[in-house]
Amino acid sequence: MSKTTRRILLAAGLAAAIASPVLAQTAPVPAKLTAEQQVLLDKATAYIQGLSSAKGRFVQTDARGTQTQGTFYLQRPGKARFAYDPPAGLLVVSNGNNVNIFDSRLKTYESYPLSKTPLNLLLAREVRLDRGVVITDIRPLADGFTIVAQDAKRQALGRISLDFSNAPVALMGWTVTDIKGGQIRVRLSDFAETSGLDPKLFVLTDPRRKVGKP
Repeated sequence: MSKTTRRILLAAGLAAAIASPVLAQTAPVPAKLTAEQQVLLDKATAYIQGLSSAKGRFVQTDARGTQTQGTFYLQRPGKARFAYDPPAGLLVVSNGNNVNIFDSRLKTYESYPLSKTPLNLLLAREVRLDRGVVITDIRPLADGFTIVAQDAKRQALGRISLDFSNAPVALMGWTVTDIKGGQIRVRLSDFAETSGLDPKLFVLTDPRRKVGKP
């Protein structure tokens, strides 16, 4: 794993699984869903389609077990902000086109197309878990269920597992797995739908650039 890819994994959770386009990947195999699994898929699809704006807290665990946490904001379509608590010094912002990552400690700024990340599966203008993605598994949890999905166009290398609660259906978190098996797990808390989020939350330009200079 390159240093750049590892930094993305550690910094973004949702923006993980970005890799070189020269890396090959086996085409995903769709799961043969039972009637019960199809019901769960339909519930999750309806839930995400109806989700507009939300905010809350998150805890992210990397493959080594290291935990970081912070505050998140979502505004579909396309926009998200993950502000990590100190001392992490990380800020991850999706503006609808790109996922931008700023590390205040390392003084680095990186930008990647939203379409190249599993985050696109959640923030796309038309989120349909029964269309545009390949569902490779749906399995029960103690308090809900998990849907494992992969971009059908294979633009987003890797896969994302979305965890939902039951009664009512609500997003609890996700796990991103890159093509080499590395995982980033994100768990949400205080998740609440909201409105009137400041558009500036979803704008992140390179803070290192001084005004008036190229």
